[in-house]
Amino acid sequence: MEIDENALRKFLIIAKKNTYATGNKNTSPERKDFDELEYKAGDFYYRDSYYGFFHAPGQEIVRYKDEPVWNMSYNGGMRKGFEDVVFAKETYTFLKKVLGMVEEKNPYRGPAKVEDGDFLYTNEIEGNIEEFKGIEKIFFKGKEVFRQDYVGGLVMNKEEHCLK
Repeated sequence: MEIDENALRKFLIIAKKNTYATGNKNTSPERKDFDELEYKAGDFYYRDSYYGFFHAPGQEIVRYKDEPVWNMSYNGGMRKGFEDVVFAKETYTFLKKVLGMVEEKNPYRGPAKVEDGDFLYTNEIEGNIEEFKGIEKIFFKGKEVFRQDYVGGLVMNKEEHCLK
């Protein structure tokens, strides 16, 4: 199956801006006790599934015509010593703002760097949409308070997917 890379990138941008970044959650998760977010447009379908609060591993899947074609797994969260609910909510509010700035060049997480008041977000990315990995960090007043690793790319089944 051939996947149009530009269509996939554009869909990822729209899906990400309309799920976690806005707080839209699916009311009937496929996985018990998980928070799940979904977005559909045309033949594309996106689902983000995660569990936890201070440390919340998860996975994003994109299906095209009901077949999984792209995925990303992530793992991380608030750093030790910063597990205060109020502060974590402030940090996640900043993270949602940053993730709403996802860029077409790297449609995985946020931009390379975003500053807002005492918060600083950084994102280091290697690879491309076919195979990538990265690490995002949030600093508050110069101290690292959040860190998350992520990895992903195209799903290759028996029939090889190709980008156009």
